[in-house]
Amino acid sequence: MPKAEKIERVGELKHRIEGSDALLLTEYRGLTVSDITELRRSLAEGGTRFAVVKNTLMQRAAVGASIDELESLLDGPTAVAFVVGDPVAAAKKVVEAAKKFPALILKGGYMDGRVLTADEARSLADLESREVMLSKVAGLLKSEMSRAAAAFVSAQAKFLSLLEAYKEKVPGETPAAEEATPEAGDVSDETTGTVEATVEESVEPEQSDGSEGEE
Repeated sequence: MPKAEKIERVGELKHRIEGSDALLLTEYRGLTVSDITELRRSLAEGGTRFAVVKNTLMQRAAVGASIDELESLLDGPTAVAFVVGDPVAAAKKVVEAAKKFPALILKGGYMDGRVLTADEARSLADLESREVMLSKVAGLLKSEMSRAAAAFVSAQAKFLSLLEAYKEKVPGETPAAEEATPEAGDVSDETTGTVEATVEESVEPEQSDGSEGEE
């Protein structure tokens, strides 16, 4: 392979490594082109690219991506699953393919900044998929929110009950201004009586003086 082509290939592998959520490294010795094609299609459904790589080029790309530890897995014919998405789902498919094609061997992987041994990579397949875990988390959150809402409604009901009880115990008070204001009828009667008394007192002396003058 010409040098320029090698450099280009290393750059492509480095770009794939940096854009992957996980790497699963396998040995494909003994697999036919048809077997590899079937596995590649199966993994592509979940967003994973499966590619046969040269160990020397993959090692250079790994070093360029600051993953020097990957060299320990680059022994023998190597095909790499560049996982974009759920590593658990990808591991399940690789393990299932290994059962169908015994020649396929899962050598290890890389995820969350560390290299995985073969056993650790296989153990991913025993975990629940991201969709299942997210569904369970959503169920737990929904349950917690329902309990919180029920507690809030209960506390609100208790508060309203206490408020009603308090209102029943404290009688309503009539404002002092209303008690001190006389009724309209009372004011009218009292005023009329006063005016009439004043008129009578002023008229009587005039009639008395007139009669005495005539005699």
